[in-house]
Amino acid sequence: MKLITAIRNDLRKRLEEIKSVDIIVGIPAYNVDDTIDFVIKQIGEGLTKYWKDCKSLILITDGGSVDDTREVARDTELPPYIEKAVSIYRGLPGKGTAVRAILEASEFLGAKATLMVDSDLRSIGPKWMKNLISPIINDNYDYIAPYYKRYKYDATITNNIAYMLIRAIWGKRVRQPIGGDFAFSSDLVSSLLKDKRWDTDVARFGIDTWITTTAVKNGYKLGQTRLGAKLHEAKDPSKHLGPMFLQVVITTFELMEDFEDSWKKIEGSDPVDIIGEEIGLEPEEFDIDLHSLVESFKSGWINFHSLWNDILNPNSFALLKTINREKDYSLLNHENWSKIVYDFAAVFHHRKRHHATLINTLLPLYNLRVASLYESSVKMQNDDFENLVEEAALTFERNKSYLLERWEK
Repeated sequence: MKLITAIRNDLRKRLEEIKSVDIIVGIPAYNVDDTIDFVIKQIGEGLTKYWKDCKSLILITDGGSVDDTREVARDTELPPYIEKAVSIYRGLPGKGTAVRAILEASEFLGAKATLMVDSDLRSIGPKWMKNLISPIINDNYDYIAPYYKRYKYDATITNNIAYMLIRAIWGKRVRQPIGGDFAFSSDLVSSLLKDKRWDTDVARFGIDTWITTTAVKNGYKLGQTRLGAKLHEAKDPSKHLGPMFLQVVITTFELMEDFEDSWKKIEGSDPVDIIGEEIGLEPEEFDIDLHSLVESFKSGWINFHSLWNDILNPNSFALLKTINREKDYSLLNHENWSKIVYDFAAVFHHRKRHHATLINTLLPLYNLRVASLYESSVKMQNDDFENLVEEAALTFERNKSYLLERWEK
């Protein structure tokens, strides 16, 4: 059954009371009663300091939390000139439906700027409201992505998949395309709401990827704003990122499938404006479980090496065979990693069913890639590691012709 709206009647009545706003800050939330109060207060302080002359709404769209998230959010005090609404969204569970409710509320209220920020942030501060909103209201940007300072082993899906593909496939250097903290113009909000994908898994589970790709593909004015460090619960790629990996990759590949006539013609990449005042907060260091990453690859070799032999080009498969035999997990270089990802994209294109099963067999190779980067960069500073990521991105760009050749076969 097609979902007509993600807004429940209680929220609609609240929106009718509010009538209109200039700014709406949406917070998709689920079981975050230990952080939601802090996030709301920091947003409120920022709106008070930088946008007191604008009418604002903070909207918490909750996924049916079983802790006290909604109660804490309702009890959090704000200045009387900042509106607040807390509601459970209507529809299938997932961040995508929460975001849909935020965008619907934005359009209903005629907001000039719409933000969405994560609910578990420990690093959000008042200046985030200045850096995210000002480009939309004052400088006519349509889409603002976050530009964080991140520790070298944070954001491994971004560094190895999302940034590589948004840059090489769509030709725009959006460094954090799945960062979670974005701002949109009213034009982009309307365009997103008209898209038919809200009733598909693309919007439900790969919402950040889909929004960024839509903004890039449709030629909206893009920007990236400095937000300092993004501090929340660190996620070890060997243990916590499997579902997110599947969501990002499947969504990216499905959008490549849908819009192949657009991206095939794109060569190279263009920089995207980086704006906003510096925010001095520095990222926190943490370690990752190298053993678990390696064990994932070893298990993958046992279970999937015959399939990998069918999917991958001979050179890439030979390298994996060498890595498994010699136990040297630092050998998966930029060249082979880019071709492995492109090989899977091409098979995804030609194989019309069981996409999740296919991408699940890529996960051990992604873990191997993270392990390889870890071993080759353990003594690097963050700036040097960023140069390493840029080298990989250029390799993905250079090998796009390889993807096109595989895509057509």
